[in-house]
Amino acid sequence: MITPSTLQKIGAIVGTENLSTAQEDLITYAYDGTPLFVQKPDAVVTPQTKEHVAALVRLANEERFAIVPRGAGTGLSGGSIPTEGSIVLLMNHWNKILEIDEENLTATVEPGVITSQLHTAVERLGLFYPPDPGSMNISTIGGNVAENSGGLRGLKYGVTKNYVMGLEVVLPNGAIITCGGKTVKDVAGYNLKDFFIGSEGTLGIFTKIILKLIPKPETSKTMVAYFTSRAEAAKTVSAIIAQKIIPATVEFLDNTTINCVEDFAHLGLPRDMDALLLLEVDGHPAVVEEEARKVVDVCREHNCAQIVVAQTAEEALKLKTARRAAFSALARSRPTTILEDVTVPRSEIARMLEIIDATAKKFNVQIGTFGHFGDGNLHPTCLTDERDKEELHRVEQAYEVIFEECVRLGGTITGEHGTGIAKRKFLHLVTGEESITAMRTIKTALDPNSVLNPGKVFTV
Repeated sequence: MITPSTLQKIGAIVGTENLSTAQEDLITYAYDGTPLFVQKPDAVVTPQTKEHVAALVRLANEERFAIVPRGAGTGLSGGSIPTEGSIVLLMNHWNKILEIDEENLTATVEPGVITSQLHTAVERLGLFYPPDPGSMNISTIGGNVAENSGGLRGLKYGVTKNYVMGLEVVLPNGAIITCGGKTVKDVAGYNLKDFFIGSEGTLGIFTKIILKLIPKPETSKTMVAYFTSRAEAAKTVSAIIAQKIIPATVEFLDNTTINCVEDFAHLGLPRDMDALLLLEVDGHPAVVEEEARKVVDVCREHNCAQIVVAQTAEEALKLKTARRAAFSALARSRPTTILEDVTVPRSEIARMLEIIDATAKKFNVQIGTFGHFGDGNLHPTCLTDERDKEELHRVEQAYEVIFEECVRLGGTITGEHGTGIAKRKFLHLVTGEESITAMRTIKTALDPNSVLNPGKVFTV
């Protein structure tokens, strides 16, 4: 527990109006988007300046309490779950877009800016920020950077790390540094910027972020193809890419997810289909028309049962709704929804889907799978009830098999959600123990008192 005298010192730094120990606040910030993990902090602190953040970190070292940085709390690996004797450092009110630089194609933002709000702001100017995590309407840029978030456009455009040009960071000793900037080329010293991206709040706290923008694609074409065989759907994706076409979006829903979405959104989806592929190509109008035609041809060549091509922006939005609604639709089915995140080489997608289905049957659990077929990132989502301890044990056994088999196929235990506390016990499957030792060495060197988000990714 943090002592009353320490809380008084925290209040002296940020102002008592920016410090709360009220039970309703402690409960509110005791969990994030990850099921099964709950831990109340000792206090919730809303710093107003980077100097506040730096002073709080220095105090944490002196008084030996932990700081858990938090944006919108949408994380799915327990990255922003408080630890014992910790304060939540709430950053979602740092929500200003400080600059959109059209000459250098950059946006400078505070970490609490909502992802979709940045999309809207830059697209008004004919610019484009491609990363689009499923939680983009509520997730923050700071959280996206901390987790190195992906999204539906990852195949063509990459993930968050591909668009971070510079950071202002408060280090675990309270020092404030900048790394990177607006220059396209910069190889001066170690690449500290990439060091912090994806570090899940364990190595530093972001106070300013410079992002790369690109010109907005002139047009796009959206299609949905239905298959009676998910194996054929997987082969279709490989065939499209073999045609030298890199779609902006290649998303997948299995039969369980299709039916949950239809129950939820009433979009008229065919309930008997084994797989749905959402496909989108974008770019120059002439290229888009040609690529869309080829995509339709490839889908038909691989026995798609039906393909629908959007003719208007409204129709495209309706087609995309099926994918965007997947998690929400699945979550309505049972009291507890465990959304997982595994990635395999694209050539192993069909095999991984078979393993997920076989594992669900073996342990008698219900799993609906959706995800990003284009980059091999699948989200096997278990529909369960955490009050049923026996069923929950079977769920845990099933996921353990899924993670092990994923790694055996050359994949990884997380493609975009992070390790956090939910997956730290599986990290060695991917990295090996020596790599974890190296990570601990880095953490200990920068944060010897383990004040920043301790217990996440691995235990020190």
